[in-house]
Amino acid sequence: MLVYSGDDVAGYAKLREAKQPEKLKNVKTMEIARIYAMPNMIGKGVGNLLMKTSISIAKEKGKEVIWLGVWEKNIRAIDFYKKWGFEKFDVSDFLLGDDVQCDLLMKKEL
Repeated sequence: MLVYSGDDVAGYAKLREAKQPEKLKNVKTMEIARIYAMPNMIGKGVGNLLMKTSISIAKEKGKEVIWLGVWEKNIRAIDFYKKWGFEKFDVSDFLLGDDVQCDLLMKKEL
């Protein structure tokens, strides 16, 4: 989904249902695969609108949990997700070039 400010894209979110972490395998879930506000739109409500809409879509589809992965060093994003009621439930390593990075997996019960 896209959010606009006038004719310009202010942010976007990508939701998906196919991928599911092992720890949530018996739960109806939706993943927030991407959620971004353009740098000049941070602090202007774009992230809140995207999150509110993502949660609403997950509820409309009968999901029990909405979840996401976030880089462990992205404190600003982690704080944003915590504000929305997300909590850490697992971690997942990924390779960025030759560097092993760690994502926190966070979920919100719906």
